[in-house]
Amino acid sequence: MKKIFFILAIAFSILSFSCNKDLNQVPISQGTTLTFYQSPSDFIQGVNAIYSDLRGYPDRLLNLSEIRSDNIYGVSDLGVRDWDPINSFQKAITGNTYIEEAWSTDFNGIFRANEVIEQIKKNGTTINSTTLATRLDAESHFLRAFFYFDLVRYFGKVPIIDHTVLASEANTIKRSPVADVYKLIIADLQLALANLPTSYTGVDVGRATKYAAEGLLAQVYMARSGPTYGVEGPGLGLSEWNLALPLLQDIISSGSFALNPNFANIFSYSNQSPTSTGNKEAVFDVMYVTGASGTSSIYGATYPWDLAPNMYFKSINDSKSNGSLEAIPVSNDLLSKYAANDVRKAFTIHTAPYNNAGSTETRPFFQKYLDFTKIPSTSRFDWGINFIAIRYTDIVLMKAECVLNGAPGSQATDVDAVVNQIRTRAGIGAVPLVNVTLAQLFDERRREFADEGNRWFDLQRSGNLVTTMNNWIAVDDLTRKQMNQVVAGYIVYPVPQSQLDAAPGLYTQNTGY
Repeated sequence: MKKIFFILAIAFSILSFSCNKDLNQVPISQGTTLTFYQSPSDFIQGVNAIYSDLRGYPDRLLNLSEIRSDNIYGVSDLGVRDWDPINSFQKAITGNTYIEEAWSTDFNGIFRANEVIEQIKKNGTTINSTTLATRLDAESHFLRAFFYFDLVRYFGKVPIIDHTVLASEANTIKRSPVADVYKLIIADLQLALANLPTSYTGVDVGRATKYAAEGLLAQVYMARSGPTYGVEGPGLGLSEWNLALPLLQDIISSGSFALNPNFANIFSYSNQSPTSTGNKEAVFDVMYVTGASGTSSIYGATYPWDLAPNMYFKSINDSKSNGSLEAIPVSNDLLSKYAANDVRKAFTIHTAPYNNAGSTETRPFFQKYLDFTKIPSTSRFDWGINFIAIRYTDIVLMKAECVLNGAPGSQATDVDAVVNQIRTRAGIGAVPLVNVTLAQLFDERRREFADEGNRWFDLQRSGNLVTTMNNWIAVDDLTRKQMNQVVAGYIVYPVPQSQLDAAPGLYTQNTGY
């Protein structure tokens, strides 16, 4: 699917969508719509264009979730950077680049999904295959749900746009309550999992499957089960662990996925799909190709470089790094959570000193997706490594979390077994844990998924976000004192300033901003 994803998708997006960034822009003109969807390949390209909006998804996770959490203590040596106010919980961030991009890119994907869904209803007979039409429709619904879940977790209330709109209509659509947005997400995912295949072959490997839809829907139910914190955020204070558990169990029972016995191999270039066997840990991944068609920085990934300092690459004589040190260090608190012999620590975090313009730099940084033998030849923003958006290890640990929260159908011994299996893979399972608690489970998740963007959402769901973050700030920020106290309103981000300006009075800003 790599060539389809980033060649046809980009070509189609240029043809039909231009550079639409704001909610009040129309994704495709009516005239172009009427003339474009004439054949099965046209509809396939339309769906591929939706996938193309996933390109920046890992960057959003790292910049808005990982950096926001207690895994990162970000200190810029070049003045205020875009990630500084996110990490230090500044109030005046409505114009922040990362926040603006998250809103606009997710809605761009939603607009594209709406377009394809409507065109399949109107002109789907031109596809000449009911099976293909059903699958493309299901993929579009899955992706729309994916983007909306992203928006809910970052912004809480957002406008529900479930059809193609003109600018005049977009300027009248208010933000909907989180519960209503979830209704659309759940309906989309239920449709998707009922109609998506369980696997693909050839160039279609990497598309959304039934199991991807089940995994995402389980995440949705679990997010809804988190506390509200008194704000309109992703948690609704429900108890839907019993709804998530059978979805996770179906993925596990399918036999299509497995824990990789070697932690490093999960993120290896040689063990990513599409290959002859694919990555058994990848339930759903965002796929990239480096230097496609002789070009660069269009189809490749940028996220491996996001949290690594430029000067490290200069220290290993990589000429593409042209700037001073960008320090986004791993927090001391996270480092302290790893045992010395935990293989995940050495693989995930670079701790060795290196040369920084003549001085020795000792601050650690994330390197999980950095293979220093695979540095792109032409651009630091053109890595060819896939990002695993839904990982099988997460599936089994989510199941454990559901069980510990009272979901029927499994036992505490099952929780102990899976947690100990993962600890054994990490090299720290010599003494098995017994009667694993939720606190222990979240600690294990933190070690396992560091540098994958899960931590902030785990804290949201745990109910301990505000307390955990403020306790951490009191220790790690004791000297610099650059961070603000975390309040419940900071669980979500503000509505971007560009959206407030586009239709004054339409949106009410989130509490605390």
